Amino acid sequence: MSLMDIIKTKIELSQEFIDEVKAEIKPHWGELGWVTYKRTYARWIPELDRTENWDETVKRVIEGNINLDPRLQDKSISLEDYNELVEEAKSLYKLVYGLAATPSGRNLWISGTAYQDRNGDALNNCWFIAVRPQKYGDSHILPEYLDKDTKAVSMPYSFMFDQLMKGGGVGFSVVPDNVKQIPEVDVKTDLKILIGKESASYDDSIKAGAVDRDEWLANNDLDSTLYYKMPDSREGWVIGNATMIDSHFTNTNPESVGQVVLDITDIRAKGEKIKGFGGTASGPVPLIEMLEDINDLLNSKLGQRLTSVDCTDMGNMIGKTVVAGNVRRSAELALGGAEDDDFITMKQDKEKLYHHRWASNNSVAVDSMFNDYQPIADSIQHNGEPGIVNLDLSQHYGRIIDGYNENADPEVEGTNPCGEISLSNGEPCNLFEVFPQVATDEGWNLEDAFSLAARYTKRVTFSNYDWEVSRNAIAKNRRIGVSMSGIQDWILSNFGHRVVTGFEDAVDSETGEKYRKPIYDPEIVKSFKEMYQSVVDADKDYSDTLNCNTSVKHTTVKPSGTVAKLAGVSEGMHFHYAGYLIQRIRFQDSDPLLPALKACGYKIEPDVYTKNTMCVEFPVQAANAESKNFASAGNVSIAEQFATQAFLQTYWSDNAVSCTVTFQPKEGDQIAPLMRQYRHITKSTSLLPYSGADFKQAPKEPIDKATYLKKLSEIKGDVAVEFAKENNNHDKKDIELVDQSDCAGGACPIR
Repeated sequence: MSLMDIIKTKIELSQEFIDEVKAEIKPHWGELGWVTYKRTYARWIPELDRTENWDETVKRVIEGNINLDPRLQDKSISLEDYNELVEEAKSLYKLVYGLAATPSGRNLWISGTAYQDRNGDALNNCWFIAVRPQKYGDSHILPEYLDKDTKAVSMPYSFMFDQLMKGGGVGFSVVPDNVKQIPEVDVKTDLKILIGKESASYDDSIKAGAVDRDEWLANNDLDSTLYYKMPDSREGWVIGNATMIDSHFTNTNPESVGQVVLDITDIRAKGEKIKGFGGTASGPVPLIEMLEDINDLLNSKLGQRLTSVDCTDMGNMIGKTVVAGNVRRSAELALGGAEDDDFITMKQDKEKLYHHRWASNNSVAVDSMFNDYQPIADSIQHNGEPGIVNLDLSQHYGRIIDGYNENADPEVEGTNPCGEISLSNGEPCNLFEVFPQVATDEGWNLEDAFSLAARYTKRVTFSNYDWEVSRNAIAKNRRIGVSMSGIQDWILSNFGHRVVTGFEDAVDSETGEKYRKPIYDPEIVKSFKEMYQSVVDADKDYSDTLNCNTSVKHTTVKPSGTVAKLAGVSEGMHFHYAGYLIQRIRFQDSDPLLPALKACGYKIEPDVYTKNTMCVEFPVQAANAESKNFASAGNVSIAEQFATQAFLQTYWSDNAVSCTVTFQPKEGDQIAPLMRQYRHITKSTSLLPYSGADFKQAPKEPIDKATYLKKLSEIKGDVAVEFAKENNNHDKKDIELVDQSDCAGGACPIR
């Protein structure tokens, strides 16, 4: 067989190889790992009438990624390089199968599916867009009334809506320089939403505000309207919303006539399957509510310009609608001005907070000269917001240790919702996570593990991207985000203490303020610098091979969560929530895992907050919980958390470090001074009061060791085995077993 015959087909890992790996390597499941995997990432295989097993998921994911290598796409690869790629795919398979590392959750769900071929965007976790009039360009979405080069008010909202519906989070900037570019609202729009009686959603839609299509058409003329019949697609929802938004601005749409008619008859009913992305449809009712809410907001601003609060509200209304789509979360971050009091306090309006403003985390953009942190600190103590994003540092620094560089990342305008990746307009974050303690235990050279991570993420930048603004940013920056989780576990296990070994007195040369400067273990510093260099070197080598730009930035610390639970490690840079805790996870009441969990003795009860949802309790022990140097989020000081984030920003991350600093009430007066102290180091920070278990069915409830052991003793059997019995569609040899003795505890936000 010739080389051309070989590369006409995709690289595939043989079953013989996979069987060898399964015999050699045991996945490092955490206490919640297998359950989390089955609940979250195992895709349904129709021809086998069951969900994937872990070996099948990893095969799909690795093959989906390795075949993104552009040399395979254009058939320009040599036989030697082809064989090297096959070996790389095998190494990646072993790395991920053993849970020494894993791609992002988005990749675990989408990579290697037919959906990836159509929508490469879905491989990326999150995106950023500036809220100002922009061109749609050569993108997959373009309303018929627009030219691709017309700057439209709707464009950033279309981008946001589209990416959220693909499962990605979106950060968006409403800083004054962006919002002032939006023209005055100069048209009051009469919005009519039509639905035909043949729709299964007819009655619910009429109740929500739609009108009968046939009756309306019999009495009105479409010639004097902006009319759009919405197809049953993601693009249809986006264009319908764009049509309504742009109708308010003659600058965007000179043909605005004061009436928009949207026909939603073809939109599938609530509960119907979404074949490509997965999950079930929400039906048109949430869409109707969103369209009417945004239209009412814009009509109320007739003759005025929109404010940052208005722009954020519109984004939140979109996010609220996407949440209704069942499998899609809606992670948003709104970035406003540091001196915009209305933006900073907008969540204090409780009625609007409960209606839609809950849909975003809000942060403010600062630079290194900003010094008035007290109002921000006061607001944080009131409601945990806003966070801060230092755009000056993001634009001119990679790692802090590498010093000022005017052209380090000059087009950065914001960040993703979790704050770990600084982004330019339209750009995504692109993540892979190494668990250094698991990798070390499994015999991996950490340099090799991080090199594989860099190459994996590099290939993701060669996906098919839907939006021109994104394609341009990605091709230029090739930004990657190699992260690690279990950082606290690895440091404590390998060095016997935490990275901050003490503090010494110092004086701020600019303000004259006294502060406590952290002292870091030099051996830990050396290790992180070496791991960073392995990522940079691997990127340089692969970029040269592919003849593309080296990545503008390479490393990060993501908050992790669901992915960290797979291996049972501490999340990102965070300390474990407690040494021992009850982790509560929500399941739909129809989830096939529930009978298996019940058979094993896990406590299951109806969720007190959400209908048709069950809450399951899992007792969890953190790694190193017995160590005298163990610290948890409940007892580590706010000062040490700030210092730890600063350490990682200085020596590891050239992007940013996602960190939610937890603080006790007595530490509130330290927030502003610590923000000032680290203003030249920390690129993004958010804070929340440590809640313990202050409300019913808290996701994480600290407990003592005795309670943990009692609850653990009540659990009998193996969830994987019970799941196989209940579903009667596996042989025992085909499933991965949850080994409760080989675990490192972890906890994460609900997905």
